[in-house]
Amino acid sequence: MRLKILLTLGLAVSLGGCSHLLRASQAVRGTGDLGVVIERAAGRVQVVETTGRTVLGAITGLGDLSHASLVFSRDGRYAYVFGRDGGLTKVDLLTRSLIKRVVQGGNSIGGAISQDGKLIAVSNYEPGGVKVFDAETLEQLCDIPAVPSPGAKASKVIGLIDLSEQRFAFSLFEAGEIWVADLKDPRKPVLTKYPDAGSEPYDAFITPDGRYYVAGLFGEDGLAMLDLWNPEKGVKRILGNYGKGQEKLPVYKMPHLEGWALTGSEALVPAVGRHEVLVMDHGRWQEVGRIPVHGQPVFVVARPDGRQVWVNFAFPHNDTVQVIDVPSRKIVKTLKPGKGVLHMEFTPRGEEVWLSVRDEDRVEVYDANRLVRLGTLPSEKPSGIFFTSRAARMGM
Repeated sequence: MRLKILLTLGLAVSLGGCSHLLRASQAVRGTGDLGVVIERAAGRVQVVETTGRTVLGAITGLGDLSHASLVFSRDGRYAYVFGRDGGLTKVDLLTRSLIKRVVQGGNSIGGAISQDGKLIAVSNYEPGGVKVFDAETLEQLCDIPAVPSPGAKASKVIGLIDLSEQRFAFSLFEAGEIWVADLKDPRKPVLTKYPDAGSEPYDAFITPDGRYYVAGLFGEDGLAMLDLWNPEKGVKRILGNYGKGQEKLPVYKMPHLEGWALTGSEALVPAVGRHEVLVMDHGRWQEVGRIPVHGQPVFVVARPDGRQVWVNFAFPHNDTVQVIDVPSRKIVKTLKPGKGVLHMEFTPRGEEVWLSVRDEDRVEVYDANRLVRLGTLPSEKPSGIFFTSRAARMGM
């Protein structure tokens, strides 16, 4: 009888331990397969996971997200969302909760996170300039007005990108300048200014190795490039034929430079106003080819292995996505996901691509190898899709 009691107690303890381990395993998860979908009309973000292709939940109260972007903390747990109303919001993807929100400007256009993950920088249209915050508390650490000279009007700031060594690069739209801010001491930023960078820089990107900062120019053809390995050489003009060209064409939406696809020695980039994707040698920064496409390209995004490039288009062709085979430069597939395809994001290893279809309130998931639809997730007016793999990449 005593032995039976001891066995029963032992079994109970064992089952209790298993139950505890089961609850623990259910509560603890990684963040590598998580992502965020912006629901622009609702001021809300969805937290999604790509392993099972599900929506885990939503976080509300983020203000005006009509042109929103975000960056992730280095552990992929938190997202810092930059709203059109100047809001900077820190959200927790694991608990699906809003940690803190500050309205730091009148109209922000984007932001970046420092190399060590401790600083969040926000660029503003209104009142212009860049503000820098503590990533943990969102305490403001410094304000960098975008005033090129005493008494001059403040410029809108665009193309804010993180660099190595606790630095950020950004462009001044009205002033036509590129600045690099060294924030090793975040309360005392040290600025290096590059005047005469070009007329009206409107967007920028950085090459994956962090060497070249490239700004698109709205006021003239061509691009402005700063070689960050040799900054003393200043800003150079490249791709003088990139832009509207001599034949002025209506531009329904300016392409995003973040969407430039770097594949091996070439870059595939959207042509401004034309139904073409340009092929550039990004060692010499010269055009080496053109690929006719369905409409005016907006994003030209490379699959992580660089073999394919996916292209979406401005209105009235924004119901279409085309897939380019990079070696042959041929269109291998034309897809019709639905009206208002705004953004595309590959899973970290590139087996799937997720598309936001704004006008049909859904996110479509495609197999990036077989080019077939795998599933659909409901989403109210989705725009940007961001996966946590961005946390480990410069300029993202």
